[in-house]
Amino acid sequence: MIIGKRALKGAVAAALLAAAGTAALAEGANLAVVGGRADDPFFAKVKRGIDDAAKLVEARGGSVNYLTLKSYDNIGADAAALIRTAVGQGADGIAAPNWVPDAQDPAFEAATGAGIPVILYNAGGGAKAEALGAINYVGSEESIAGEAAGRYAAEHGAKLIVCVNTVPGAANLEARCNGIEKGAEAAGAKGRQLPLPASAFGDPTAVSEAIKATLLQDPEVDAVVTVGSQDAASASSAIMQAGKAGQVMLGTFNLDSASLDRIREGTQSFAIDQQGYLQGFMSVFLLDSYVNYSMATPTQPILTGPAIVDASNIDATLDGVAAGLR
Repeated sequence: MIIGKRALKGAVAAALLAAAGTAALAEGANLAVVGGRADDPFFAKVKRGIDDAAKLVEARGGSVNYLTLKSYDNIGADAAALIRTAVGQGADGIAAPNWVPDAQDPAFEAATGAGIPVILYNAGGGAKAEALGAINYVGSEESIAGEAAGRYAAEHGAKLIVCVNTVPGAANLEARCNGIEKGAEAAGAKGRQLPLPASAFGDPTAVSEAIKATLLQDPEVDAVVTVGSQDAASASSAIMQAGKAGQVMLGTFNLDSASLDRIREGTQSFAIDQQGYLQGFMSVFLLDSYVNYSMATPTQPILTGPAIVDASNIDATLDGVAAGLR
């Protein structure tokens, strides 16, 4: 069982720990959370959840240090470096996505080897959390989310679905696109991935031009799904510029107000919501509760998605987006 790094004081606390056989009881935990780029719209929602949970941590005498990636060009190595930074700073607990397992697993193992409780969130999955000795995984199982997207598009008439991946190599995004292919095939359609250079992330023009070129080169493509809501606007523009409005279905993972406006207007068919706010909030809350009070959930993993948002439930979703929670 993982033991927190915070020292126990007194024979009574030592006896309690020995009896419980779990995490150290501490007055306040200093937690580290690794997250995506500051200008990533999805991680803005995750950060909102982290910040709200941090208020509870601070009320208990602890702190939350948010360690953010500066770019996605070398996502696995950079995330691993941030995990090692948290270990070196003596964090009492670490929450981080496992985007690129080959690059990040040794860093997670260094954390658990040092007795630091770890929660995986957003990327990794329950099986990976168990393999690494993490206390839980909070997020969406991306292959399941991808299958849901592929099935939805196929069941609503799509025959050839393209998954636009702006961060190829990231395990969670690869799983989304692979899931789309699987879900599409199960429903009698086809799917394939359009991998873009990592430098295209955050560049709407580059993303739009790549999608437009694909639509013009292959007239059989009748559905486009982007791996993030920030790319859905680029895809919408590409569909119009290619003269395919009304002919090519548009879907995306994650939510923002623009995507939901398009769903309401009928120019976008659906969005897959993994509820990033809950990922951030629950990861911090569960980690703090574990370090301080040995509290753990019997449910593993804790899934926050996928949920499909389309014309049938758009109105019920808009308030959450306006509040920055969805």
